Amino acid sequence: MAKATREAYGEELAKLVKENPKIVVLDADLAGSTNSAVAGKEAPERFFDMGIAEANMVGVSAGLAASGYIPFASSFAMFCTGRVWEQIRNSVAYPHLNVKIVGTHSGIAVGEDGVTHQAIEDISIMRSITGFAVYVPCDQYETKAVIDYIAENDGPCYVRLGRSKVEDVFDENYKFDITKINVLKKGEKTAVFCCGLMVQSTLEAAEKLKADGYDITVVDVCAIKPCDEEGIQKILEEHENIFTVEEHSVTGGLGSMICEVAADRCPRRIRRIGMYGFGESADWQTLLREYKLDGQGVYEQIKGYLE
Repeated sequence: MAKATREAYGEELAKLVKENPKIVVLDADLAGSTNSAVAGKEAPERFFDMGIAEANMVGVSAGLAASGYIPFASSFAMFCTGRVWEQIRNSVAYPHLNVKIVGTHSGIAVGEDGVTHQAIEDISIMRSITGFAVYVPCDQYETKAVIDYIAENDGPCYVRLGRSKVEDVFDENYKFDITKINVLKKGEKTAVFCCGLMVQSTLEAAEKLKADGYDITVVDVCAIKPCDEEGIQKILEEHENIFTVEEHSVTGGLGSMICEVAADRCPRRIRRIGMYGFGESADWQTLLREYKLDGQGVYEQIKGYLE
């Protein structure tokens, strides 16, 4: 069943806020869009709409965390990472406070809102902050697993979610260890690391490539930081051709992380597929086609390299 990861976030947070009185929810005037409003209905006394004041939202979240609460602070990915970087670094990361920052409407799939709202640098921004964990789930079930995990584990983190509905990769019976890579399809010679909605695009591309005689391995990387270095190393060692696919700038995101692991553990040439510049304003399916990040586009790019 297709569901946006932001919808899954709202559902799971609503469940957790009922179960754990220490969880508090903050939003920056976008609760209806981030879906944190669903949790607000369950526990209105622990829901705070901070208005269009993201820096204040993070500052208040830091204070709540220092007081023993578990704050989930939500806004669009562009605003809760870029607009408020200093507060995240100095008020949350430096004292290592238990603040969960959840950015929805990430990447170019935010669509018609255009370049000003299309966060294609957020993974890079948050990955660079000392002590911050970064997670990019691909569907509703992986999203719920991430939210459960961060609610139970102490430490600051960033969760990157999307606006649009995406097809399920997993189901409710899947047993997650979100700190490990997930090998979704085992092939030969060629491996593709992907995250977020690019998991669905890569799986579609894999089917097209198989029809052309290329049997590729598809790896879902939800935990960008800390990453599963041993699991990634194993994939690098077992394959000749390595690709990364992300709905993010090729600088600083998943592709850069895989390159860093390769440099440390198993040198390989890494071919990075993603954004090489700003996007445009259009519906999200059109944008994915335009930048060759839909299934067909990923297929064409990988096949072009392999040939």
